[in-house]
Amino acid sequence: MADLARRGFAPDARVHWLGEEGRLKFLADPFGVWRDGRLHLFAEAYDYRDRHGVIVRIELDANFAPISRTVVLREPWHLSYPQVFEAEGETWMLPEAYRSGALTLYRAAAFPDIWEPVARLALDTPAIDATPFRHDGLWWLAYSPTGSQRWKQGRLHLAFAERLTGPWRTHPGNPVRDDLASSRPGGTAWIENGMPCLPVQDCTRTYGGGVRKLAILRLDPERFEAEASAPLGLPPGVGSYSKGFHTLSACGPLTFFDVKRIDRTLWPRRGSS
Repeated sequence: MADLARRGFAPDARVHWLGEEGRLKFLADPFGVWRDGRLHLFAEAYDYRDRHGVIVRIELDANFAPISRTVVLREPWHLSYPQVFEAEGETWMLPEAYRSGALTLYRAAAFPDIWEPVARLALDTPAIDATPFRHDGLWWLAYSPTGSQRWKQGRLHLAFAERLTGPWRTHPGNPVRDDLASSRPGGTAWIENGMPCLPVQDCTRTYGGGVRKLAILRLDPERFEAEASAPLGLPPGVGSYSKGFHTLSACGPLTFFDVKRIDRTLWPRRGSS
C-alpha cells in the first residue's frame, strides 16, 4: 500500500472488483485480515431504505471471489469504517458510530464473526473515521470531529494513550489540521522513514472525492506537522464509479479501496405516502 500511496495506480495494475450490491445499497470502507490462509474483508453495508449501516464480513477465495457473507456487527445506530487490526495478541475492531455519541472498541471473542465491546474511548468529540496507529511508544488516534459538515470533512483531531483501551488524552493542538483537501482519515496508517503516514480524504469537490497521502513530519504530545501529497489517480477499470475514491487500506500484500458513483432517484420523504 505504501508504494501505491506514493506512486498511484499503474495503468496495468491488477484490480479485482466485487459485484454491485443492487439498487439502493452499497458497500464501503473495506478493511481486511488474513487468518490461517483465509482472507476476510470487513466493510460497511448500507441500505438507503432504512438509512442504517451494519458491518459485514465477506470471505474471499484465492481469486478474490466471495465465498460467504455474514453480518458481524449490528447496533441500533449506524456503523461504518470498521478498522480491524491485530495488536497485543488480540484482534480488534474500531468502527465509526458517532451517532451513538461514543467511540467503542470491540474485541473478537470468536474471530471472525463474534465481537464484544470492551471499552468506550473518551475523547473530545464522538470520533469520525478513527484510525489507530503506534508511534514512539504510544497509541495514537487520528479522527475527524462531529459538528458541521465542514468540520466532519475538513478537520483532523488526534489523541494518544499508553494502552489501546485508554485512558486517552487529546492533543492540545486540536484540530491539528483544517483543510477540506487532506484532513479526514481514509484507511490504514503505515510507517515510512520512521514516521506515520495516513490516507486522507479529499472532500473539496464532494465527500470522499479522492485520497491523498498525509506524511506526518513531527508528532508528539505537544506538536504536530504534516504534509499532504497530490491526490491519487483513480484505479484502472472504474467505469461509472469515477465520482470518488474514498478508502485505502492495507491487508498484507493486498490493498483494499472503494470508489463511488452518484445515482439520483425520486424517493418519498419519510412519513409521506
